[in-house]
Formats: sequence, structure tokens, C-alpha cells
Amino acid sequence: MEAKDKDSKEGVASIALLPDGSLSGHFLQLPQSICYGLHGTELDCEMECSRGEDYRLIKLTSIDYNKKKDHTVVVECRGHDAARFHNINHAHGWEQDVVDMVEQKEVKNKISILFVCDTLKSDKTAEEHIKQFMAILSGIDAVVNIGPMSISGMDFETDIA
Repeated sequence: MEAKDKDSKEGVASIALLPDGSLSGHFLQLPQSICYGLHGTELDCEMECSRGEDYRLIKLTSIDYNKKKDHTVVVECRGHDAARFHNINHAHGWEQDVVDMVEQKEVKNKISILFVCDTLKSDKTAEEHIKQFMAILSGIDAVVNIGPMSISGMDFETDIA
């Protein structure tokens, strides 16, 4: 995990990879047990030819349901089952609209995200997990990734959504 700073949130994420390539799940900040929603959509764009098939960019939104605020960041996703993702500093080789999203100049704090899957659930075990923790997604053939997540630079107290 990344070095902790005063705004760092450490915890566990449970992320469902949906058949259309989007992500849905939650991040549980520990030890406070504060839950944030996660939603991600794969960016549809041409990528540089040196990247492998399992490399893609995801527009990831973290939502604080209590304060009705959200933060969006572009993350690099590696692994066919979204097993690892982290923020990126540049998007060289991608289309200009993606580069502009990644290199937002007016952002006050740089948001940094790191997720590494340590448990992968599929088929019956994934459906049981989804029924218990993400009931709205029940019946969708999804793969579930569970693992440690670190988020820094995201301040729901003072930032404006």
C-alpha cells in the first residue's frame, strides 16, 4: 500500500466486475467502518499499442452516501477480472478527452487510489456475496474482487462534489 498521509483512508473494498465491463461495489474504511460506494465505467478509447490486452482505464467514482458527495478519478486497471487498479499521472497515447480527464489542472488535491485483489469470487460464491452485500446486483453474472484499498487526497468534509 502507499504511504499514509493525514487524508489517507485505508480499508477493504468489495468490487463486482459486471458483464459489460463496469464496476460496482463499496469501500469500507477501517477502523471507523465508514462505507463509500464505488462505481466505475471503462473508458472507450484507443490505447497505445505497447499496452497488453488486460490494460484499460476506468473512470472510478467514490460516493459518500451520507453527505451526497462524490469524487471521480481515472484509474489504470490491470488483470482481466479487475484484480488491480491504481491512479495514473498521465495518459500518454490515449485520446485527448481521456488525457484531459487524467490531467485535471483545477483539482485541489491529487486523489490517489490503490486496490489489490486478494480474494476472487466467481459463479456461486460470487452470487452469494452479491446477494448478501450488493443485493441490487443479484442475478447478474459478475465476478467479485475483495482486497485492501487505500485512498488519499479525497476530502468529503470540505471538497465540493
